[in-house]
Amino acid sequence: MAHAIALPRLMRIGAGASALLPEVLAQLGLQRPFIVTDPYLAGSGRVEALVEGLRGAGLQAAVFSDTVPDPTVASVEAALAALQAGEHDCVVGFGGGSPMDTAKAVAVLARHGGAMRAYKAPHLQDAPGLPIIAIPTTAGTGSEATRFTIVTDAETDEKMLCIGLAYLPVAALVDYELTLTKPRRLTADTGIDALTHAIEAYVSKRANPFSDGMALAAMRSIAPNLRRVWADPGDRAAREAMMVGATQAGIAFSNSSVALVHGMSRPIGAHFHVAHGLSNAMLLPAVTAFSAPAALARYGACARAMGVAAEEGEGIAVERLIAELRALNAELEVPSPAAYGLNAARWRELTPLMAKQALASGSPANNPVEPSAAEIEALYAEVWAG
Repeated sequence: MAHAIALPRLMRIGAGASALLPEVLAQLGLQRPFIVTDPYLAGSGRVEALVEGLRGAGLQAAVFSDTVPDPTVASVEAALAALQAGEHDCVVGFGGGSPMDTAKAVAVLARHGGAMRAYKAPHLQDAPGLPIIAIPTTAGTGSEATRFTIVTDAETDEKMLCIGLAYLPVAALVDYELTLTKPRRLTADTGIDALTHAIEAYVSKRANPFSDGMALAAMRSIAPNLRRVWADPGDRAAREAMMVGATQAGIAFSNSSVALVHGMSRPIGAHFHVAHGLSNAMLLPAVTAFSAPAALARYGACARAMGVAAEEGEGIAVERLIAELRALNAELEVPSPAAYGLNAARWRELTPLMAKQALASGSPANNPVEPSAAEIEALYAEVWAG
């Protein structure tokens, strides 16, 4: 069986890679970049450094810095209007998942038009938009290497998953030095997000030999280093391993798929505005325990890649994996939805809708156990108090 594999055309990985943006644009024959970023990065001096590098190469860039966490249709449309005010031949996503997701959506709408909802899965958008160059500043989403973007419809509180080669960056500049100043909470949440990507890509029904290799490599990079960057944000070797692992995990799930954790996570983000990596972390131990009996060998391999099991039987390896995920949440101070302060009555009220939206996303169908709506509702109830 042949598997369809898609990757960025160019990747620059390592310290200082973000400074290579002018060189990469020249290689791609691009000259008029539109940079999409967030207010924090715009105020930190990072964006100005990027723009100065472009100026030094004789290139002028426009900057849109009003992206929002969990980009909405309205925020994407604002970015699109800013792009259309000039003449740009590419879009640079500079930041975490939200700026990169916004950049991807803008790149497609700029060329194809229409409403964002029209691009929601199961629609497949392979016809290219403007070229996308991705520069991640967190070791988490892997969006620099994926063919997905997610935009929230604020009218329905639905996170719309959009799929297709049009969202795959043509180039990714993966510079771990950009993560050295990230706060501990963001470091933890994005790190567990990347670990979730790797685990779900490996246990997914759509896994293949290529994605397996990337997923296992990602787990080997992330698992021993996540606690290190939590304890010491300036640990350069651990930061580099986390950044490489996050990109490998992005490649893995882009060429396989995510599964039940992500299907359940998106509605939590849409309705309660919990950061995506944090909602993944809240769910990962319980969903793993629910799913593992259907794929003991796969989850056992995850345990071994993460270094928490050796040659034990699969059952013991899986027990150690689940124990490790729970311990990781405890040590990285991941709160339950209840401890995070979400409204209990609203959680219970919205649980049936969240279960319905999780199933509609398609991700749970890739899970080793394809759950019913009732089973998803039970999992939401289980994770409520942790």
